[in-house]
Amino acid sequence: MDHISLNVHELTENWTLLEHERELVSGKRGPTRLGFAVLLKFHTRYGRFPRARSEVPDRAVDFLARQVRVPAAELDSYDWTGRTIEYHRAQIRRHFGFRECTVADAEEVTAYLTEHVAREERRPERVRAELLARLRAQSIEPPTPGRCDRIVKAALRAAEEYLTAGISSRLTAASVRRIVSLVDDGDAVRDDTADSRNESPPSTATATATAIGLTETGLRDIGLRKIKEAPAPALAPAVALAPGDLDRRAMLVEIDKLLAIRAVELPPDLFGGIAPAVVAGWRARAEAESPSRLRTHPLPLRVTLLAALLHQREREIADSLVELLISISGRGPGRKRAPGDAARG
Repeated sequence: MDHISLNVHELTENWTLLEHERELVSGKRGPTRLGFAVLLKFHTRYGRFPRARSEVPDRAVDFLARQVRVPAAELDSYDWTGRTIEYHRAQIRRHFGFRECTVADAEEVTAYLTEHVAREERRPERVRAELLARLRAQSIEPPTPGRCDRIVKAALRAAEEYLTAGISSRLTAASVRRIVSLVDDGDAVRDDTADSRNESPPSTATATATAIGLTETGLRDIGLRKIKEAPAPALAPAVALAPGDLDRRAMLVEIDKLLAIRAVELPPDLFGGIAPAVVAGWRARAEAESPSRLRTHPLPLRVTLLAALLHQREREIADSLVELLISISGRGPGRKRAPGDAARG
């Protein structure tokens, strides 16, 4: 929480009792007076009540104690459970127009987060911040931390199901089979993943890949691990191979990867309307998870994770091929010698 070190400005700005607040405090005495003032200003600052004395910074307690003319040490006698604090909380809620979070409120804010936040923001801590801001804007006191966590998880899960269902629906049955084959355990992929009547005629990429054996089986043979791998460095040392030979071998490996990925036939606009950070997050998950783990996901999520990996790796592999081609052509026999080449040898 941002109260770890409070300076004079922060104390004055956030912990000064205003005139109407002094009226609320005035009828109370001793520890009750100070405890009520602490609850009141904490709620003003954070839109909720402290769960324990340890949440309230000592400097804020000292600052309030001077204002209500009660020794700060008397806060230790304030009962943080029981009727008194419940009455104080109810009084403060009425004063600010706040209310406790109901089941209906939780359902409404979960739906809001699902539609307006979690489809673009996948970090739980950011979604949680939006949850607290939404509740405060509606004058609703946040529920317990555990319940907040459940709301955030529910919103993230619902948003993911919505997004992945949309992504997988943009793919043909053939594309789905080819994607799933990357993590297939060797059994035939079921044909009922989509209606075969929606399949389009084979494209040039598919025909080329099929001609060299890069169908579902070929894609699986290349393997998820190899598709994830970056190309070998262009000038890596080799005992039996000249640098140019090594480059050509690396280029052939990358060409195989690229053909295999393009044979999947991912639509150009597959991730249209999806935040780049979300796609990058899916790709990272596909890279981090083992094939056995990926197989446990529902089909739309499994397909989306792998498609995100293929989508981004296709561009990276194409870029690496350009670099390899430049490296090879730069050392070819027909390369024009620079003025200093003769002097060097």
